[in-house]
Amino acid sequence: MTDGSSRPRKAGAFDIRLIIALLTGVYGVVLTVMGAAFTTQADLDKAAGVNINLWAGIGLLVFTAIFVAWALLRPIVVPADAAPAENIAEPPAPVE
Repeated sequence: MTDGSSRPRKAGAFDIRLIIALLTGVYGVVLTVMGAAFTTQADLDKAAGVNINLWAGIGLLVFTAIFVAWALLRPIVVPADAAPAENIAEPPAPVE
């Protein structure tokens, strides 16, 4: 089933880098908010004076930005000769 265009398709939302970026981005936002707004002095004392939630959240957000930039700058291209799933032959029945 060809639509006449020979343009290569991109993986888009199925790119694993975007899925990883989404997960780390959510965790990064949660940790950044927790570190910035809900850290007590007792929490800082347990972590030797370092607001570890804030720093880990910022690190995850930087990691997320790098992954999104990587996915946008170097998209995965699906080959044009790849067969769609409905055209793939089923395996032969086992011989008894």
